[in-house]
This record gives sequence, structure tokens and C-alpha cells, in this order.
Amino acid sequence: MSDTASGLRFPLTKAALLALVQEALREDHAEDDVTTLATVLSSQRARARLVARDTGVIAGVPLALAAFRIADPSIEIRTDCEDGSAVQRGDTVLHIVGHARGILAAERTALNFMQRLSGVASLTHRYVELVKGTRAAILDTRKTTPGWRLLEKYAVRCGGGTNHRMDLASAVLIKDNHLAAVDGDVEAAVRRVREFATTKIPVQVECDTLDQLRAAIAAGADSVLLDNMSVEQMREAVAIAAGQVITEASGGVRLDTVRAIAESGVDRISVGALTHSAPALNLALDFE
Repeated sequence: MSDTASGLRFPLTKAALLALVQEALREDHAEDDVTTLATVLSSQRARARLVARDTGVIAGVPLALAAFRIADPSIEIRTDCEDGSAVQRGDTVLHIVGHARGILAAERTALNFMQRLSGVASLTHRYVELVKGTRAAILDTRKTTPGWRLLEKYAVRCGGGTNHRMDLASAVLIKDNHLAAVDGDVEAAVRRVREFATTKIPVQVECDTLDQLRAAIAAGADSVLLDNMSVEQMREAVAIAAGQVITEASGGVRLDTVRAIAESGVDRISVGALTHSAPALNLALDFE
């Protein structure tokens, strides 16, 4: 892993990054680009810019750089926008000078990585901006593209969001189906987790009702997930919790509802849409 200029920690090792990008280039048969091989001389050089076609936040630059450098090891790239940078329509992200064949071969792979991750970062940023001035942090979920979790959760951080648990082993979330297995006994579920875990691990309980919230607090949970509660119920839940547990709102969170949810006083708001429904940021590669 390495830090970007903006201080964000890129989640893949150099070896993992190269392996992922090489596989993406193989998937696209970048070395067998029939159109480019037929129309562009091997000696032809070109200048190009990777530009933003819309307003947003950039993520995925290291992946794009790797794609272009694999396709043309002699390529020269100037990075104008690091991951986490806000861009406006028309802003240049990368300046590229190299063999035209290499640039064209890597173009789609580079854009696919960056458009997807920048889309996640951009949507996250919109949510973060909407809750400014409240105590609420915007969190992601495990609703990620299989194989891309580290990258998508990194993109959430690029947009100013906070990561929820990374996987099933990193924290406990006792949900309704877990509670069903113990006949709804919150205290029993929390106790079993404490007995099972060999080390201290955060324990969160999903609460559909205020009675479940009270039971979770009494059982010693570290945090509670207020599932699909109304804003009025969330305000009451925050008053009941009174700082004894971390409160997290989940369900029904949209751009048009997140501000009211944040103003209920919850500590955190988890938004599955950050990773499962983020539209790609419109980026393009223009030859000069």
C-alpha cells in the first residue's frame, strides 16, 4: 500500500495493483487491438488528456497510471488531480505523452477503473456535504462489487466518507436473523458473542424498535443500528441512548432524506447506495 499526495492510503500492494490491471488489460485483449494495429503506425506518438466531463471527486488514478505504463513502459504522465481531488467539467486529470498504440490500448481499461471509483467518491461527497454541521458521519456498507471491496471502500474515503466494517470478521453486527436464532433475546446474543470472541471486538445490534434499543444498551452493546426508523423514532432513540452507545441510522437513506436523518442527532448514517448504486463519473480521454 502507498499514500497518495492527498494523504489517502491506496488499499492494494503494488503487486496486487499490477495483477489486477494486467488481468483487466488481458480481458480487453489490449495487445490485440485490431483497429489500432491496422490504422496506427508503431512509431506514431501522441499527446492526450484524461478529462472530467462532469463535476465530481476523483478516485482510481493509480490504476489508470498502471494501465498506461503497462501498455507503454516509456510513456510520460503528469498527474494534475490526485485521488480525493474535486474536479469541475473540463478539468484535466492526466496529461499523457507516449506511443499512440499504447495509449489507445489502455484507454478503456483506465477509464473503466476511474469512472467507477470516481462515481463512488462523487456520490459519497454529495452525502457528506449534505450533513455538514451535524454530528453524523457517512458510512458505507458491505454492499460492494465482489472482488472490488477494497477499492470501492477506498473510493468512499476519497469522497470524505467513513468505512463501516470491512468484512464479517472485523466486527459483530447482530441482525434480525441472528436474533431470530435466539428467540429475539438480545442479551443472550450479545453474551454469546462476548463468550465466543477471543479478543475485544466491536458489537453492534440491529434494532427495529425502541424496546430492542433498550435491550441492546442493557446488554452492553457498543453501538446500535436503527433500522428503517422514522426521524421521530430516531430522535427518541438518540435521547434514550444518551451517549451510552453509538447510534447509527440505516435504511431509507437518500440524498433527499439524509439531512433530516442527520439532524435527529445520530452519530452515523450508513448508505448502501454509495457502492451499489453510484453512477459512473463521466471521464474521457482526448487526443490533442
